[in-house]
Amino acid sequence: MDNTQQFNKLVSFMWNIANDVLVDVFKQVNYAKVILPMMVLRRIDVLLEPTKEDVLKMKESLDKQKITNQELALMAITKCPFVNTSKFTMTTLTAETNPARLKMNFIEYINGYSKDVQDIVKKFGLLSTIDELTECNRLGSILEKFTDKSINLGILPTKDASGKETLPGVDNHMMGTVFEELLRRFNEEYEVVSAGRHFTPRDMVKLLADLAVVPIADKLENSTYTIYDGACGTGGILSVSEEKIQNVAQKAGKKIKTHIFGQELMPDTYATCKAEIMISGQIKKFRYTVNKQEKDYIAFGSTISQDGHIGESYDFCISNPPFGTPWKEDLKNWGIANKKEITDSRFVLSDDINFVPDIGDPQMLFLANNVSRMKDTELGTRIVEVHDGSSLFTGDAGSGNSNLRKYIIENDMLEAVIAMPENEFYNTPLNTYIWVVTNRKEKRRKGKVQLIDATSIKTPLRKNLGKKNCETNEADRAKILKILMDFKETEQSKIFDNTVFGYWSVPLMKPELDEKGKPVRDKKGNVKYKVNRNETERIPMDYPGGIEGFYENEVKPYTPDVIFGEPTIGYELSFTKYFYKPVELRSLKDIKNDIMKLERQTEGALVEILE
Repeated sequence: MDNTQQFNKLVSFMWNIANDVLVDVFKQVNYAKVILPMMVLRRIDVLLEPTKEDVLKMKESLDKQKITNQELALMAITKCPFVNTSKFTMTTLTAETNPARLKMNFIEYINGYSKDVQDIVKKFGLLSTIDELTECNRLGSILEKFTDKSINLGILPTKDASGKETLPGVDNHMMGTVFEELLRRFNEEYEVVSAGRHFTPRDMVKLLADLAVVPIADKLENSTYTIYDGACGTGGILSVSEEKIQNVAQKAGKKIKTHIFGQELMPDTYATCKAEIMISGQIKKFRYTVNKQEKDYIAFGSTISQDGHIGESYDFCISNPPFGTPWKEDLKNWGIANKKEITDSRFVLSDDINFVPDIGDPQMLFLANNVSRMKDTELGTRIVEVHDGSSLFTGDAGSGNSNLRKYIIENDMLEAVIAMPENEFYNTPLNTYIWVVTNRKEKRRKGKVQLIDATSIKTPLRKNLGKKNCETNEADRAKILKILMDFKETEQSKIFDNTVFGYWSVPLMKPELDEKGKPVRDKKGNVKYKVNRNETERIPMDYPGGIEGFYENEVKPYTPDVIFGEPTIGYELSFTKYFYKPVELRSLKDIKNDIMKLERQTEGALVEILE
């Protein structure tokens, strides 16, 4: 069974469960709170079934010895970073037909899990869902469906008595893709946009990993590398990027280790991400120790105001952060009322320099967060991050967005910006752009920025997935990567000096006038000038002669009484400006022929109307 068949089978299976069991008792938008946690729980349950009896025997022995700290000993049996000490599995639970006793047994089963699975259950809000399922007498049916032998939700393949594989295992990548597709379907009817905000299509994930890793593949050494995603969702970007680095290193004959770090705000996606890391069996990948304090590799909460990895830096920062959503709640988390009170050093460098954007869109805060985590090493840090178009130009000179663009470009960290095709994501038609930022530019890129128009590099889907009507397949990704790495001027690639994107915003100052219309002077006889905030000149940094040259050429000849105030530096990028393709005008001959044709078609109509 290939990946597409397996994916379609799993999605259809889950969708049918919802339609068979939840229809009429749950709204479609609420299917997720039943299907998704049960799907994750079954994946955990399948791993524990083979060692159930051994775990119970060991527990009995430990109880007799009055040993209370039992988890590590029991995990040594399960060979997983979790254990269940109840007498039940999901399969044995189905033997109970009485709804009240089944609920009691199921809760006992849940309570038998180790603390990390308990946390997953809590984040999903599963206990309250169990109450609803019991009330409508659907709990038994759900358990029967999820333990059906015709489907395998475990990470390992199922085999028959002879050892032949009967059903493939479901790896973390596949599970994340199924999770995202189900959530999209459940939300589709109600036009809920959370799926599009929080999940990245797998084709895009692979492109982000390629852009981050392949250009520096020859610089990888026998070492340990860290990957970070401050908006990690179900962990797809982390797992795919980790796999990419390992594959690239292996081809180069390098032996490397990788550690993934992330943070997620949404409880259900955080729970899924945490479960998938645990299911992979990597206990060491779940927690690490800093200053004798144990921390989770995947933190829960807002990356903006509840940083789960304070002070940490990484080799790769790869993200698709939310955009166009208010972040007012972060002010509450900080305990402040106004964004001007923010003191977090990731976003405020000094009294004069801050990267705090408008309260309605947090995406540039995620970029600033990543910039703050850059390593001062030979490899440095590569940031690859998805944004919408507003990240390129919103915010006047001196604003948070402009200041961040200024900081990145003036420190020569912007390697490239790539414009992606429309309708690349599930639930947003917005144009998206990939920022590639690094503090270790290769020599030929010093002082330069590459803009890539990849809007036409796409493959149509046979069937739309929400608003997603195209994909960036392997061949498309190879094309985009080649354009980036060739670093040449083409129809799809433009290369500019850093200064091209900078400008001075200069206020125009006019003389103050008295009642008679004459200039007001101070005690020294100098003319007093006043600033009108709405009157400014935007002067490109590459203008010949700079500010003075612009004044002499563009202002003084027309309004000699006006002078310039103190300039503010701003930065913006415009794909429309640099990739503008004018529509070819029709020839006069073609227009004339069309007019004559219309005249012939309407011949006699005027006479007929008059008569």
